[in-house]
Amino acid sequence: MQFKTHTIGQIQIAELSGEEALISSTQDAVDLLGNLYYQGLDRVILHERNLAPNFFDLNNGIAGEILQKFSNYRVRLAIVGDFDKYSSKSLQDFIRESNRGRQLNFVSMLEEALDRLTNS
Repeated sequence: MQFKTHTIGQIQIAELSGEEALISSTQDAVDLLGNLYYQGLDRVILHERNLAPNFFDLNNGIAGEILQKFSNYRVRLAIVGDFDKYSSKSLQDFIRESNRGRQLNFVSMLEEALDRLTNS
């Protein structure tokens, strides 16, 4: 997994690069978190395209398992994408609730992700 680093003031934020789905299992998330920990990073941006499509089907539990790992490791996460296309009410409710906190945010643009991850 490759990522680039954004530095804003004293804060460093990793952004996963690549066009393909890189996170499709809990183990993929743990591998990413280990890599981030090794680099001393605790904030990361993923793009919707970096997540397997089944991540957005809350019925299978994959999203919950993956996001729990980020929470356990205390790594803040912003996911950039177009989430309006998902018709699932439970997913839309989950996105809305997540965006009220600081740990996980779903945003439409990279700039918004950087802003969310740099503000306490």
